[in-house]
Amino acid sequence: MTDRVPLAGVIGDPVGHSKSPVLHGHWLSRYGIRGYYVPLHVTQDNLATVLKALPNMGFRGVNVTIPHKEQALALADSVTDRAALIGAANTLTFTSSGKLQADNTDGVGFIANIRQSIPDWAPSEGPVLVLGAGGASRAIVSALLGEGVPRVILANRTRARAEALRDHLGARVELLDWTRLPSALPEVHTVVNTTSLGMKGSQPLNIDLSGIRPGTIVTDIVYTPLITDFLARADELGARTVDGLGMLLHQAAPGFERWFGHKPEVDEALRRAVLSA
Repeated sequence: MTDRVPLAGVIGDPVGHSKSPVLHGHWLSRYGIRGYYVPLHVTQDNLATVLKALPNMGFRGVNVTIPHKEQALALADSVTDRAALIGAANTLTFTSSGKLQADNTDGVGFIANIRQSIPDWAPSEGPVLVLGAGGASRAIVSALLGEGVPRVILANRTRARAEALRDHLGARVELLDWTRLPSALPEVHTVVNTTSLGMKGSQPLNIDLSGIRPGTIVTDIVYTPLITDFLARADELGARTVDGLGMLLHQAAPGFERWFGHKPEVDEALRRAVLSA
């Protein structure tokens, strides 16, 4: 494959909304790399067939998004420890022999975004409140625990999903009924929304934030809109807020480095490029 123009892409259903082609395209242009990153609309029924064909077409790897993350993990020939722990993959790399390696960089992207935005963030200082128990939540909670957060307070509208996540990740995950969310705000150091509530076209995230302490770090993985109502209300109450775009940018970097051989920089120029797309 070394004599071919390197190819990569993002697989999803749908995939037309993805910002990843703009993101990777910016890096390819910036570093003068002869390569391409393309969106690939693939249904679940065709995922296995497509993944087998891509190495022969010159693809070095792909990102996978909804609804393929769990199936992609199951189809991989080898899996990183963090992808296995999370139970899903978002970054696939093809070896020279066509073998499929699966990784999950969502948690890496989340932590990098927090650290870039709040350099003095200290995960060991106190508990973190996480809203939601979906795939993104599993990656983020796993990453938080790995960073040394003493306790994650997890709230989800469907308790069974929260229980499944707690059972998978262990005793440092404590469950909280969704209706009791405001009661946890005074004691936590960081608050994370991993749900789609508040996203453009979705239902709002209606939570009473009046109990939040000034200086609490509040972040939202939603980035359309960039400043969600949740973040705006937290900011008005003196919280230190972090938007969700940085997580998208940082989670892309490991894949780009593997596929195109250059460690990319996540900076303001990249943010502007993605926001203007």
